[in-house]
Amino acid sequence: MGSASLAVDVGRHNFDAVVLQGSATRPVLVDFWAPWCAPCRALAPILDKLAAEFAGRFTLVKLNTDEEPELASRYGIRGIPNVKVFVDGKVVDEFTGVLPEGAVRQFLARVVPSPAAPRIAEAEVLLARGDPLAALAALDAARTLDPGDTAGLFARAEALLALDRRDEASAVLAELEALARAVHSDAKAEQRLATLKARWALGALASADIDNLAAAVAKVPADCAARLAYADALAAKGDYDRALEEFLAIVVTDRAFQDDVGRKRMLTIFDALGADSDLARRFRRELAAALNR
Repeated sequence: MGSASLAVDVGRHNFDAVVLQGSATRPVLVDFWAPWCAPCRALAPILDKLAAEFAGRFTLVKLNTDEEPELASRYGIRGIPNVKVFVDGKVVDEFTGVLPEGAVRQFLARVVPSPAAPRIAEAEVLLARGDPLAALAALDAARTLDPGDTAGLFARAEALLALDRRDEASAVLAELEALARAVHSDAKAEQRLATLKARWALGALASADIDNLAAAVAKVPADCAARLAYADALAAKGDYDRALEEFLAIVVTDRAFQDDVGRKRMLTIFDALGADSDLARRFRRELAAALNR
């Protein structure tokens, strides 16, 4: 299928050795195709290009279904091109039909381990332990191995936000947004990006001495401007529980204050907390109750 192809042609004589046994050491991507299939001819150069780019991280294999109907039947081929990925002799993922290059790249990201994966995993553990500086060092090492690894970029943004290195975090978030535009991201990645962007936005809120701001609110509880300054300071330092209490109080006191700023700030914090947050769920209920009074 072209002299520039890096693919290995397989049939009944070598399928077990190349695909089943070979997938014990690295993923094997099998392209089930046929010479008469126009979509197969469209997909082939995309697979060849990515096989060259991934430089040995997976084995690209092509199987002619016209010549090997028994193997095609064994693996349930109903339409071509059909691409299956084998790991340890088993199919772990697949797609049928022609996908654009970005979608194929996203598919490969799920099934082909990045050389940076161990360092990124180390960084995630360090982030969970509250050591973003050490996490960033691990991510620097990961970036030399795979600069475009999306998981590494997400972890880098997390570490930079934790270190309050806002300009650097902004650059990483912009890089992630550009990737999301180029490749159709899944819902989980889109949510994580929204969460990080919300955290960045909250960190930009004006911050001052929290004790003095709290005292100002205690002195005049109905002063929404004082309460907003206090809530913003809480949000900027990541104290989302108390910040939500204060923003909710603004909604209850004066829903129209500064163009509904209390509710809008709460929505930003909900994004920062993520869809699975119990805190966000609780305050969503309280906000709904306040709005329906």
